[in-house]
Amino acid sequence: MGRRTSLASLAGGQVEDVPGQNDVVLLRIPLTQMVPTRFNPRRNFGTEEQLREFGLVLQKRQLQPAVVVSRTAYLKLWPEEAENVGNVPYVIANGERRYRASGVAGLTHLDIVHREEVARSRADFLDAVMSENNDREDLDPIERALGIDTMVEQVGGTQAVADYYGKTKGWVSQQRKLLRLTDQLQQLVSAGEMPIRSARDIAGLPQSEQAAAWASEVKQRQAAKAAPRQRIKSVEPAPDLQPQPDPAPAQPPVFTAVNSPAPADGVPSQSVSSPLPFTAVNGSVDAPAPAEPDAEEPPVAVVMPWGNPAAVLRILREYMEPADLEQLAKEVLG
Repeated sequence: MGRRTSLASLAGGQVEDVPGQNDVVLLRIPLTQMVPTRFNPRRNFGTEEQLREFGLVLQKRQLQPAVVVSRTAYLKLWPEEAENVGNVPYVIANGERRYRASGVAGLTHLDIVHREEVARSRADFLDAVMSENNDREDLDPIERALGIDTMVEQVGGTQAVADYYGKTKGWVSQQRKLLRLTDQLQQLVSAGEMPIRSARDIAGLPQSEQAAAWASEVKQRQAAKAAPRQRIKSVEPAPDLQPQPDPAPAQPPVFTAVNSPAPADGVPSQSVSSPLPFTAVNGSVDAPAPAEPDAEEPPVAVVMPWGNPAAVLRILREYMEPADLEQLAKEVLG
């Protein structure tokens, strides 16, 4: 057996009292005294070169120990695994990559933590296998689906797994759905080349149609990527409609509205009819004359001050409905 070092002595804190049961104990033991569980869903541990590099890192300093349970506790959960476990005293719940990297790099020992409570139930053990991934990236979507699928088989069905995680049966089914993909498409999902949303949609098809469905989606994605982007041209108001600072006139009047068809200077002017019966001359507004009861009021002509765009804009806003003003702006802008 390896040298036992209580974590209490390392952290200065109190731990559980029963050695080998709930006491969190750090051990350094030979690789020959442990074996990985057969239920680890991880399929990609890295290339041999990557494992060797990781092993050399572990040789200098192993910050995260592997998590193990005793052979006895493990076989209480799975008596049929006796042949796979052999006679080694420990089964690895988490840390198989560290175990493999140590072997590739030529190391003989590995730091472990003996956590017997991990083997309280099949669900606890399998959950620990999936959730404790501290030395590398998390499980990829296919590995996670395999882990959930293993739990369904080993724990007692979809409902049991849903209850364990506080989820619905539909959630469990969604996790496992990716396993309906062909092996080739599963590899694309694991590599991150196929989005999960697309993968779940395609997984609902018969396997004979999945490759064509993915090829069609890839073609659409490529066409969309190659299509020239259409630039949205920003529409700016025409210069003559842009608000401009009012000049500082010597006198307040800006325009003259008259009841006569033409201004006093005799120059023809463009006019707009106004429903307001008033007369303004040189900026002064006279009170409207009382109209006869049945007499039709003549339209008032407003002389537009075309030399002052800001004033024109104010007049348009005053005498036109917003919808008509918006239509006018569209026609002016073309």
